[in-house]
Amino acid sequence: MASEFMAAIMQIAEEKGISKEAVVETVEAALAAAYRKDFGQKEQLVVAQMDPKSEKARLFVVHKIVEEVEDPLKEISLQDAKKIDKDAEIGGEIRDEVFPPAEYGRVAAQTAKQVILQRLREAERNMIFQEYKEREGQLINGTIQRIEGNVVMVDIGKSTGILFPSEQSRVDRYYSGQRMKFYIVKVDDSGREPQVLLSRSHPQMIARLFEMEVPEIAAGTVEIKGVAREAGVRSKVAVHSLQEAVDPVGSLVGRRGVRVQAVMAEIGEEKIDIVLWDEDTKQYIINALSPAKIKEVILDEENHSALIKVEDDQLSLAIGKAGQNVRLASKLTAWQIEVEKGSHVMISQEQETVEETPDTVEGAVEAGEEEPGNAPEGDETAQVTPAPEASSDEPTES
Repeated sequence: MASEFMAAIMQIAEEKGISKEAVVETVEAALAAAYRKDFGQKEQLVVAQMDPKSEKARLFVVHKIVEEVEDPLKEISLQDAKKIDKDAEIGGEIRDEVFPPAEYGRVAAQTAKQVILQRLREAERNMIFQEYKEREGQLINGTIQRIEGNVVMVDIGKSTGILFPSEQSRVDRYYSGQRMKFYIVKVDDSGREPQVLLSRSHPQMIARLFEMEVPEIAAGTVEIKGVAREAGVRSKVAVHSLQEAVDPVGSLVGRRGVRVQAVMAEIGEEKIDIVLWDEDTKQYIINALSPAKIKEVILDEENHSALIKVEDDQLSLAIGKAGQNVRLASKLTAWQIEVEKGSHVMISQEQETVEETPDTVEGAVEAGEEEPGNAPEGDETAQVTPAPEASSDEPTES
């Protein structure tokens, strides 16, 4: 049967979520601090060693072995050190055991208490930091605790996560008690308490959700090569199969679209385009601009840009509503893409707006909002639909 002392240590370790060894080290530090307070000097280096089995502690004053002693509280001559340990050498340390009375004074006891509380807080803080630091880039389940202005505080177990407005999805609505999945962006330990920074809009959240739903990704036969996202509206996911017999797009879609629908349900029905990754840059750009049919791709390697030529009836599809399709394709491929149809439309990774000539603006608005046959909403054919056979996310050949 465990002693009362060890039972208390185990209880503290369990309540604080820290190791038994950390609690024992805390008690040792408290005993050393209490000894210095009542019987030693502040300048002295005092260490305690506790045997959990016997519950006995030994105290030692540590001195550095030097040729000439300048500070007797910290140093000891080689001659005196050899009286304690015959193997002592210059530059080493010698531990001289001391024997304090059985009871400490009130001030020393208060000092020990403060040391224990402080050390336990530090141990708990370090444990929380390490636990969540290892989970950076992963998903975590959380319950919304409270909302302070536009900042959402999330209970994630041993800590409280922070969801800033910049990391929120435009379609999410938050309320206390709501359970959601969150992406851990970063764990910051610069403050008094570790800050776990969360996101609902990070592109990699889409990748992690698919990893949960698609066994082929866990098996290593299908790989997500990239994600471009405008949270709450649309995402593009590039996938690649490491086995010819495995259809990467179909793997993410699932039978009757159950896999992609499960991901969409978590992110608020955000539309998802799944395209084939290709090591050939031109083909990859063509796939990324799906469902538009691309006539020609001209690469400018020096400026890392691509000129895309399309037929007149494909311009609105290539650009997408408010430039969304070409903008996401640019982010996904990491190439600056320019779509040409007499007039020019330029979208780059850095740009968030579409620069159009007057003719292009007029054509895009008319085709996109007044003619259902050519509406930018037509680029929704690139979205993976519940029935895989109805999807037009397959790469379009040039």
